Amino acid sequence: MAASPSPLILTEDERYDLITSNIQEVLRPDIIRGILPVRPLEIFWGTATTGRPHAAYFVPAIKIAQFLRAGCKVKVLLADLHGFLDADKAPEATLEYRARYYERVIGALLQAVGVGLHNVQFVRGSSYQLTPAFSRDLLRLSKRVSVHDAVKASSEIVKSMGEPVMADGLYPMMQLLDEEYLSVDAEFGGVDQRKTFALANDTMTKALGFKTRAHLMNPMVPGLSGGKMSSSDPKSKVDLLDDPATIHKKIAKAYCAPGKIEGNGILAFIQHVLLPYSQLQSPDGKTAAISVVLRDQTEPTTFSSFAEVTEAYAADHLTPQLAKQIVEESLIKLTTSIRHQFDTDKEWQRIADAAYSNLTVSPRGQDTQKKQNKKEKKEKKANRTNPTIQDGAVDDQ
Repeated sequence: MAASPSPLILTEDERYDLITSNIQEVLRPDIIRGILPVRPLEIFWGTATTGRPHAAYFVPAIKIAQFLRAGCKVKVLLADLHGFLDADKAPEATLEYRARYYERVIGALLQAVGVGLHNVQFVRGSSYQLTPAFSRDLLRLSKRVSVHDAVKASSEIVKSMGEPVMADGLYPMMQLLDEEYLSVDAEFGGVDQRKTFALANDTMTKALGFKTRAHLMNPMVPGLSGGKMSSSDPKSKVDLLDDPATIHKKIAKAYCAPGKIEGNGILAFIQHVLLPYSQLQSPDGKTAAISVVLRDQTEPTTFSSFAEVTEAYAADHLTPQLAKQIVEESLIKLTTSIRHQFDTDKEWQRIADAAYSNLTVSPRGQDTQKKQNKKEKKEKKANRTNPTIQDGAVDDQ
């Protein structure tokens, strides 16, 4: 596990820049700027407890580390009921075990990037979403949000199989209320949640008199096969429990076209995980550094920005093989402590088996998805007439 560097004193502008680093869009940045001079910004990231977390979860983990470095207070919402509402991603019988699995693996993930867990509060959605008060507010909200707007808000985050069901509309409305019940100033998630965030900005104050929150959105990280990194597509992702040999095999097969930046999951991982991670670990907390011996060179070249990486990649000085080498070595290093915790924790192994009983889990977390693959084949066949919405890079709430 990486050691956390000593706390640094940052100016308000430096704190804001760190909070919004690698963020694609911020809704209501004025809220954040107004709070920073007064007190710590309180922010939450929610994740539906569905498929097994994979390497794309390093993206929110790095952002959480940056939020903490900027002096924010962070809550991680384990959205178990949201996982249940989203098609068949989390069967009711697995909810308890998947929430427990997520808490353990995300905790280990955060520790791997240098986050002390005493700085993060984990909250399970069902701990308050089943209370009379939450139910009452959900009913009040349902009178003010149209079916059209509710379903539209979930259209990019809920897996739809044709005609929308009531759960598709409940999903975003519960997420709107999460912001109030978690008592935060801002919510962080993927850009695929923009419609939900926009609905929150337009609705919460007008409908219920609750305060408006800021929203920060990171871009969707491409998967290893070139599309989105998805829990339901084993070929597109590296599981956090994959062993070094499996990581090597998956990275070797990853899509990484020479000179192509867009849609390149290898380069995206360098941009959103490795560069900011190296910055957080640097002595001054500000200088990123990734070193590699480029083609036809004998001495290492150090990259301190993604612009330098893309320039070298476009010129073919940084080849696809070298880019993959950087990601492979870093992933193996970052996941070592996660694998160790899993291998030495019998209770975690028992939880994993109960949470994902349709998978055959080896001691290193390699899985064969026989039942899942059979189901996906049926879905793909159905998609010829009823296209489904793909899973996002991370199953944010």
